[in-house]
Amino acid sequence: MTTIDDVLSTVPEPAGADIRVERVDYVHEDAPLQGVLAKDAAVAGPRPAVLVVHDWHGVNEHVEARVTMLARLGYVAFGADVYGAGVRPADDTAAEVAGRFYGDNALFRARLLAGLDRLLEDPDVDASRVVVMGYCFGGTGALELARTGAALAGAVSFHGGLITHDPSDAHEVRAKLLVLTGGSDPVVPDEAVHAWQDEMRGAPEVDWQVVTYADAMHAFAVPGTDAPDHGAQYQERADRRSWRALQVFLAEVFDEEPTLA
Repeated sequence: MTTIDDVLSTVPEPAGADIRVERVDYVHEDAPLQGVLAKDAAVAGPRPAVLVVHDWHGVNEHVEARVTMLARLGYVAFGADVYGAGVRPADDTAAEVAGRFYGDNALFRARLLAGLDRLLEDPDVDASRVVVMGYCFGGTGALELARTGAALAGAVSFHGGLITHDPSDAHEVRAKLLVLTGGSDPVVPDEAVHAWQDEMRGAPEVDWQVVTYADAMHAFAVPGTDAPDHGAQYQERADRRSWRALQVFLAEVFDEEPTLA
């Protein structure tokens, strides 16, 4: 079975790099939050940045692996904390915790904006070149943050829920959008994908794309997921292809040459 360490090893640390990964405490209103920041301390000056939003298990080793991978690619990466410091639910409580934010979109967006603000505080971040990405719950979050009109270069959803809004706020989106979804995902069925696409078509100024991976279930890019009876299972092929798609997208929106790993 592919592990998080296996995925992390696919992006080796570059020669001469000094990748630092650290916990970062910050606050939204009265709620203490704790994210994880990764960057190459051997590089000086502002650079593009990526905000990573966790799945419904909160900021965990998967988030730490992804921000580390992004730092090895040359970005400042921050894993934002939507839930709150120390709130890292197990399988039997994760749905309930995530449901609080699905049921309170204003709070959800406010926590996402707090994470973005914390990332932008970092002196090594080029504020004009920031992308948000997320997995499952975090994929939904990435798209919700884009809907706030935040000044993002892009937003990427890995097997995230595709929530439509009525009245639509798609016209608020300033970011380019990349949706990476599973062709066999019962959590995000074809009907949800089509409804989301129809909403985006109503805002022709928005640049969006959807990539669907064959036989991929929900959570296809989260190593260790193995619950096919519930429609969720890691798939190495879709994980690998979606990570490549992310790198091509980042290179495009940041106006760089892609370095594929």
